[in-house]
Amino acid sequence: MRRFTQTAVLSLATAAALVGSVVVGSGPAMAASSPVAACGGGSYHVIDSHAIGGLATIYLLYNGSTNCVVTWKASKYQGKLSTTGASIQKQGGGRIDDTDFYKIYAGPVKVSAKGACVSWGGVASNGAGAGDSWQSGWTHCG
Repeated sequence: MRRFTQTAVLSLATAAALVGSVVVGSGPAMAASSPVAACGGGSYHVIDSHAIGGLATIYLLYNGSTNCVVTWKASKYQGKLSTTGASIQKQGGGRIDDTDFYKIYAGPVKVSAKGACVSWGGVASNGAGAGDSWQSGWTHCG
């Protein structure tokens, strides 16, 4: 009986340790610290931006072959879930969109568009009913 109890206790302890490691390891990913970091860092650099209603700024980044869009919330709205979105479309292609309830930023949305025009934009709200959006025409061709 004593041997069974020791085995059962060890099994329960092992199971608890495994569950604890799974819970600890499955936390949310760390948010990026900047639009460049959100796009993957490296050779991405900001080539354009557009402020939307004091709520956020939409950034268009490029790395020589791929365009990336991130909508970064204004600091006073960060930390609170509100509708935030980023979108991009290569001329002749489909629109890629990431709109949801976010605390800091939406995106990245990316499209390989070397030698092509893109349309890019975003949406942001303050979480209390006020919101704004913006979409570019076909720009940054080439």
